[in-house]
Amino acid sequence: MNIKTRTILAHAEEIVSAFFISITVSMVIVNVFFRYVLNRGIFWSEEVATIAFVWSVFVGAAACHKHKMHISIDLFTRLAPKPLKKPVRMLGHLIMIVLNTYIVYLSVVFVRASSIKPTAVLGISSSYVSSAVLVGFALMTIHSVGFFFEELRGLPAEEGA
Repeated sequence: MNIKTRTILAHAEEIVSAFFISITVSMVIVNVFFRYVLNRGIFWSEEVATIAFVWSVFVGAAACHKHKMHISIDLFTRLAPKPLKKPVRMLGHLIMIVLNTYIVYLSVVFVRASSIKPTAVLGISSSYVSSAVLVGFALMTIHSVGFFFEELRGLPAEEGA
């Protein structure tokens, strides 16, 4: 795998989140222009912007988790005495694995339930929207498992931003 492909894959969550937030902002700006300059709003733009925003939030949360930017990961570790820092970090990763796995399970149930319900304007399956929760928490679970095994092997922990 070449360096460019590896770089893109390493930053996939950030790229996807930026893509969806760009769609959100673009749709809002275009609709404002159409509504206030041309006096004709785009009836579907708000729903597209909302769906894109939901995706940017959950994939962006996974990107933050990947870089250990969630406060829960840092707070207790920084307060713990030096000999307890590694066990506290490992416990934190285990808790995140359990919670994220449970939310992934709930997300699967939610996606299945929402698959028969169409969105209000576009009429597409609501599962396209609710899948963002599943994808975001699945990515966070994968990162948490990786963090746990890095800690177990004794690799240096990357500090949050």
